[in-house]
Amino acid sequence: MTTNAELKMLEDFQSIVYALIRPKQGAAFPIALDLTEQFDEERTDKAGIAQTLNAAFLIVVAGQNHPAAPSALGFLTRMAESPEWRDAAEFYLSGIEITDHEIKALCSRDPEFADRQKTVSTWLSKKENLGKRQEVTEHFWSVFFPEANSLRTHWNEHAEDLRKKRIVAITQLNETPITDPARQILFTSNVLLTLPPAPQSANALLLSEDLRKTLRLAKSEPQLYWYDHPIQIGVVPEKNEVLYGLRGLEDALEFERTRGNATNDAKLTCLLSVSVTHPSLKTIARSYIEEELTKAGGLHNIDVYVFSEADTRRLVDDILAPAAIRYLGGADSQELLTVFGVDGEYGRHYSFLKAIAAFWQIVMEPEIKATFKIDLDQVFPQKELVEQAGASAFEHFTTPLWGAQGFDSEGRPIELGLIAGALVNEGDIGESLFTPDVGAPKRDLFPDEHVFFSMLPQALSTEAEMMTRYGALALDGKKTCIQRVHVTGGTNGILISSLRRHRPFTPSFLGRAEDQAYIFSVYPNPGVKLAYAHKDGLIMRHDKKAFAQEAIQSAHIGKLLGDYVRILFFSAYGSILDDNISRLKDSFDPFTGCFISKIPATVVYLRFALKAASFFAEGQDEQGLAFITDGARRIATALEFVQGEDSPLKRQYVKERRGWDLYYDTLSVLEDALTEKDHFALDLRQKAKLIIGECSVYTRGQ
Repeated sequence: MTTNAELKMLEDFQSIVYALIRPKQGAAFPIALDLTEQFDEERTDKAGIAQTLNAAFLIVVAGQNHPAAPSALGFLTRMAESPEWRDAAEFYLSGIEITDHEIKALCSRDPEFADRQKTVSTWLSKKENLGKRQEVTEHFWSVFFPEANSLRTHWNEHAEDLRKKRIVAITQLNETPITDPARQILFTSNVLLTLPPAPQSANALLLSEDLRKTLRLAKSEPQLYWYDHPIQIGVVPEKNEVLYGLRGLEDALEFERTRGNATNDAKLTCLLSVSVTHPSLKTIARSYIEEELTKAGGLHNIDVYVFSEADTRRLVDDILAPAAIRYLGGADSQELLTVFGVDGEYGRHYSFLKAIAAFWQIVMEPEIKATFKIDLDQVFPQKELVEQAGASAFEHFTTPLWGAQGFDSEGRPIELGLIAGALVNEGDIGESLFTPDVGAPKRDLFPDEHVFFSMLPQALSTEAEMMTRYGALALDGKKTCIQRVHVTGGTNGILISSLRRHRPFTPSFLGRAEDQAYIFSVYPNPGVKLAYAHKDGLIMRHDKKAFAQEAIQSAHIGKLLGDYVRILFFSAYGSILDDNISRLKDSFDPFTGCFISKIPATVVYLRFALKAASFFAEGQDEQGLAFITDGARRIATALEFVQGEDSPLKRQYVKERRGWDLYYDTLSVLEDALTEKDHFALDLRQKAKLIIGECSVYTRGQ
């Protein structure tokens, strides 16, 4: 039963939502959405019904402030009886209940939030305030997205505060840093594969018949995973990220030879995981990559290994599980070790690409000391690195900051076993290598950005963390440096000794920001904390818009929805790691932590519905329809996954934590057994080499 106090709290919330969607009153009010126009019960076309369902949700959430609220609720209730629209209508009806419950629950346990909500409700109710654009936005943010408050008005102060928060007092530099990157670093990347563009027939592609046959089969399968800009099989070579990224890596090695940083016969080892959107594609992944490399003339200086889910499964079944059972016991070893794989959401392959380095060191190349991940739409701009940063890519890798020890700004012991660089967009590098790849947005906001606007703290973090230069007395890169929280999917690495000691991983259910979530897993660990060393000047050029625009556009809706799911998952994951969510957020704010919300479902529903309304307002009816159809399903599934004290998400995290602990325990006992020349271990190593050998891709040019 709702108490009078709870009712008043809910009314405050409803009035704030009404301010987001109220009919525009002249030119003063900044949000140009009139939901009254979008709520049209007479529409019978699919896009029109979807538009009306979405508008109805926002109108009902605004409560009795909106005159159409009773009609909107009636429409949603009726459509829940429709076989065709039941799922979408029930998604919105559930959203009304979920947001009501979430707001009341937070107000009850957090009086400060309740007071802030009341203050914002009162302020927005005064018409004379509605013309104050920045103040209106700040008031919305103070309820839904406090991480952005005052960033626009006090940018420099926030940037300086963030640098101070990230500062590390170094007590000991790494005494045995990387000295020969070509020999000591295992390079990794992920290949994301999807079907050719919809209109394109598999028969018309310049591929072998075996590949075309599998493509025809895959087209009839349901899509299981969505990625930002997957490679569309059959794409022309100049738009193929695999070719582009590997050519860039090969060029980087050639440059290093001219500077004496690599011998003439040096080769890089590059491991590629392959994640696919449709099941059958994994059976042709390696063949496809090999065909494309052969047609493009091959590679001369990189040994490439391609791992599909089938390959990683063989390593588990034939090597890791037998070793675990032999030396550690445990009937569930094989099941737990399936955390080691590549198919699925981003988190799964990201963890694999780090963890494989420890395996590689033990069974393949003991001289490997670290792994470094690149994205295949990025290259090292070696000329600019030398001219503007004073060092080539390999010279950056030899920094003794990577592996240094120290204390963070709170006096906690820290190990800089990870390293992180930065990115510069291709279109900006002419201005400067140190141009942030995400700048502070100057434009007006879209309606949904009044609820959540991650680009703003992302830009602040990019400037304050990623673009920091060493050299000043207060930050010299020798006695002091900064640690990084905000990192990118490529341009980061980890020492294998730190990997084995701290055992970080990204849960496999995370489909966005897997790079930033990687450090979350070590947050609860006692003792010395694992952290990223910021290496100033270690910058890769990001070229995705230059050659992957079609793939990016085709994945636009999937990326948007993944961002919403990210809020739900990060918030639930954060609450597992620390029951004091504010304490955890303080460590990871402003950007990484902004996806951990106190009202995640409310933020997601409002953000989703306002974005959908914007599609329709801009006349993009088909996009709006697809957005709602896909979004209702994906967000509903995500909500089920985070539901309850013992949620499926929590159970999955606990299982994967056990799995990765078993993985590293297994490697340790296997290493010991190999040292002792144990015959069973020697046999396992030989089998592992055979499996890995089959993952090798022939890349030599003609």
